[in-house]
Amino acid sequence: MSDPAGRGVVWLGSPSFPDAARDALKDTQLRANLKRATSTIRDKRLAVASELDDWEELRTSAAAIKKRTARHLDHYLVQLEESVTAAGGTVHWASDAAEANRIVTELVRATGEREVVKIKSMATQEIGLNEHLADEGITAYETDLAELIVQLGDDRPSHILVPAIHKNRTEIRDLFTAQMGHWGRPAPDGLTDDPAELADAARRHLREKFLTAKVAVSGANFAVADTGTVVVVESEGNGRMCLTLPETLITVMGIEKVVPTWTDLEVFLQLLPRSSTGERMNPYTSTWTGTTDGDGPSAFHLVLLDNGRTDTLADTVGRQALACIRCSACLNVCPVFERTGGHAYGSVYPGPIGAVLTPQLVGVENAASLPFASTLCGACYDACPVKIDIPEVLAHLRAQVVEAKRADRRTPTAEALAMKAAATVLGSPKLLTAAQKAASLGGRALARNGRIGRLPGPLPGPLHGWSDTRDTPAPPAESFRTWWHKNKEGER
Repeated sequence: MSDPAGRGVVWLGSPSFPDAARDALKDTQLRANLKRATSTIRDKRLAVASELDDWEELRTSAAAIKKRTARHLDHYLVQLEESVTAAGGTVHWASDAAEANRIVTELVRATGEREVVKIKSMATQEIGLNEHLADEGITAYETDLAELIVQLGDDRPSHILVPAIHKNRTEIRDLFTAQMGHWGRPAPDGLTDDPAELADAARRHLREKFLTAKVAVSGANFAVADTGTVVVVESEGNGRMCLTLPETLITVMGIEKVVPTWTDLEVFLQLLPRSSTGERMNPYTSTWTGTTDGDGPSAFHLVLLDNGRTDTLADTVGRQALACIRCSACLNVCPVFERTGGHAYGSVYPGPIGAVLTPQLVGVENAASLPFASTLCGACYDACPVKIDIPEVLAHLRAQVVEAKRADRRTPTAEALAMKAAATVLGSPKLLTAAQKAASLGGRALARNGRIGRLPGPLPGPLHGWSDTRDTPAPPAESFRTWWHKNKEGER
């Protein structure tokens, strides 16, 4: 994938999804890790969602709030800026990844610091902030456990909620032992793969960073327009440490994360934990409004990130992807993701939501294979807490990809010619009748030769692509239209 717009999001040089998926399917350990993790989260989500009698009503309310906010996004963003500024914060507007990275870098340099602690943030991953800061001589330390694992392994996240879902605990133990010392406090001698020991090693390693860092960088789950309040939800407490101890806090937030009021926020705080981790509420829900003397950071900067979102908003079908609250429920129910993992998508946003969001953020021509990385089974739509119709958007984007390829070709493809021929036949009753008779005769002849039917065998010509991996049934001796004419036409 390439990204001429400089928006980040995709990993440059990544293979197309079919090629990457083919390699991922060969990794039996990866498939085992994914199946175990996604099935566990999926079962927990179903259990806690079923406890609420108004679960479907909450989903409907969330979808309505997101649609209303998107229609008036300009109004709510201006209101948010005014509210944050009145509360003592500073708002910055970034049109793309390059501008957001520049703003954050300048803010860090202004403090005189060369190290920052970070809370898990999809927005900063999207713009490649860690890499940009490193190029500028600034080290960013990830403090979320899973993000720490990814950083120590010089790896990439493979899941929106659980970035290290592709690793098992033995692999994590080996990584801690080999790499922790290069980033700070080393892992203790004799570290085992017991989860409690691994968590304790990470806690001791990170404690020094929390107590010495002067600057923190975060994302945001939501921001309330009428009060200027920013919200981060997390499960480990690292976010609370980053949001309260440093002197300067810089938050990078996609413009679609704004909600109008606290009442609206209430709906999402019921849906998000149940959909993401299968919990009734997040262990840590941190909210802050600007700055307060003697309490938390003395300087707060909010960077509002566009990076393709305005272009996405212009698409009346595709815009619903911006309603995503990053719960990852769609990933955990997706049969494709469960077998290929997140890296195959070549994007910061994997799974079904990545298949519809990434092509819109960077342009379908730069992620043309992702809309096809789905079975269109609809499980993602059923699981989505804000009712994003991902199958509808996938079909919509697939049409855009096909049209773009058609416009680029001087000669039609074999598939296009076949579809044109099919349209001609299906549009003519006489031609359709003749084709059905020919198919019936030819099919029975091939069946007698053992090429179609119970015995798997290749179909002739280009049709072998289908029969190489499938048993092809013989066409019936009589079509429905023929049967109708014989038996029912007179009755009508």
